[in-house]
Amino acid sequence: MEKKFLIVDQAILPEVFSKVLKAKELLASGSAKNVSAATKMVDLSRSAFYKYKDSIFDFENTKAIVTVKAVLLDETGALQSLLSELSASGASIVTINQSAPENGTAVVSVTIRTDSMPMPLDDVLRRIQTQRTVVSVHRNVKEIG
Repeated sequence: MEKKFLIVDQAILPEVFSKVLKAKELLASGSAKNVSAATKMVDLSRSAFYKYKDSIFDFENTKAIVTVKAVLLDETGALQSLLSELSASGASIVTINQSAPENGTAVVSVTIRTDSMPMPLDDVLRRIQTQRTVVSVHRNVKEIG
């Protein structure tokens, strides 16, 4: 069965959905050591948590995190230039993954938070594309679920 996602105002949903989100946040932040502790903290049954945990997401938080994938020339300073441009744009770098260079290029994935950026990400990507050591750059589209 194909998944279909809806954006719904949290105010009209049963309270159990808000509690599942809160429990997931507690687990992600380390405020709760395990599912039992998280569900107890939000007054939610473990069975309800497990029933809904893979179907409920916080849209506001997911839209602020983006993965940028770039193919860079295998030259000194290429990664530094990419990261400098992202940082200068106001993006907050969350993770960096780089493959081993092959045939003179390396693939780099940088996950960033975009909520503090004063300019659109597409403008930043256009500026990055003009760097001499960048072969290509684009945002990865991530499916939820």
